[in-house]
Amino acid sequence: MTNQVFLALGSNLGQRQRNLDRAIAALGEIMVVQAVSPVYETAPWGVANQPDFLNLCLGGTTTLEPRAFLAACKEIERELGRAPGVRWGSRLIDIDLLFYDDLVLDEEQVAIPHPGLAERAFVLVPLADIAPDMVDPRSGRTIIQLLADVDTSAVRRAGARAAKRTGLEAFAWGARTYVMGILNVTPDSFSGDGLLARDEWLAAAVGQAQEFVAAGADILDVGGESTRPGSVPVTAEEELARVIPVITAVRQVVDVPISVDSYRAAVAEAALAAGADWVNDVWGLRMDPAMAGLVARVGCPVVIMHNRSKPKNVEQAERLGGRYVGVEYEDLMADVRRELQASIDLALGQGVKENQIIIDPGIGFGKTVEQSVRLLDQLDQFKPLGYPILVGPSRKSFIGYTLDLPPEERLEGTAATVAIAIDRGADIVRVHDVKAMVRVARMTDRIVRR
Repeated sequence: MTNQVFLALGSNLGQRQRNLDRAIAALGEIMVVQAVSPVYETAPWGVANQPDFLNLCLGGTTTLEPRAFLAACKEIERELGRAPGVRWGSRLIDIDLLFYDDLVLDEEQVAIPHPGLAERAFVLVPLADIAPDMVDPRSGRTIIQLLADVDTSAVRRAGARAAKRTGLEAFAWGARTYVMGILNVTPDSFSGDGLLARDEWLAAAVGQAQEFVAAGADILDVGGESTRPGSVPVTAEEELARVIPVITAVRQVVDVPISVDSYRAAVAEAALAAGADWVNDVWGLRMDPAMAGLVARVGCPVVIMHNRSKPKNVEQAERLGGRYVGVEYEDLMADVRRELQASIDLALGQGVKENQIIIDPGIGFGKTVEQSVRLLDQLDQFKPLGYPILVGPSRKSFIGYTLDLPPEERLEGTAATVAIAIDRGADIVRVHDVKAMVRVARMTDRIVRR
């Protein structure tokens, strides 16, 4: 049985933001983190002569019963280095359980909801960001109503840390190719690199992210659901449990943009709050009607991809994996351009700015081998749309079926597709083999971008 929980986190010693990030990552081991508020800076509570705090709230679900969950939170505090101190004094990290479903519990060691909630602006302000209409079971009042009764003048938004990374202004489109490294937080990726199949998968994800950045990756793309032909969708809860801990942990150790590969607005919103900067929607904002509005509200870059994938068109081969067959277009290039434009118009109609948009023709997504080859060869036909172009050919089935090779042997085929994509106008290439493809991109840039 899953239970809804909300927590407040605070830190005023050491690297405060890093302390919060580490706590969120650790909490991901005992709960599914579904929402994280912005960070706020506030004056100390209780003991005045101490540094200012950074505070945030988060919400999610857990299968632990209340006392066990609270004990696990306190163990995380100890593991992260919190030492005993005076009441309301300085804290390396402080984790308070605010709500556990609508439970009201008053015991010597456990009080739920948190008894000081209604007085604390530094808790109510971030809590209102993620659960404004939640009802406090003690008072019967919503969080917004409680917030109206406190002075919030000393609670300051501390959100500048991520702002420098989120926009596309720093990208010199046309001057060079940017490389996006793929972090597949799945057990069943078609390419054989699913991180959930490894022991210590979270540490493996962080290590892979660091290796990718060291090898020259400009962007990291984190996904928690396999998109291989014939794959079975996972629930939003499972997707959150996979990607949020990874994004939170990776954000601590790299300073390149992180993209969340998801078509669900709830997942994207939680990922952005956890430290992601972009949204990569393989369904071009058409699967979840809330996604375009979220992107507009947050103001983040969004990759809009073309996709005509249908299970009925999938053919499986044990050695080569799945491919699409029998997919019909009246005019491949014109149809893909028209349907991409429809997704762009949807985005613009919801308030997404033109300078937030990147387009992806969706090679391999509802396209046969021959259609994928043609799409790559004629990629320059998408340049008149006026948006940066992302291409993701890495290890895909059109390479495997062309060369009769399984995914783990498609390095050279991927290198050829990356070079051709750059020659035909790609601005970003999304790849598994970052070190090798960075070299391919640099050499191809030297030839075609003189």
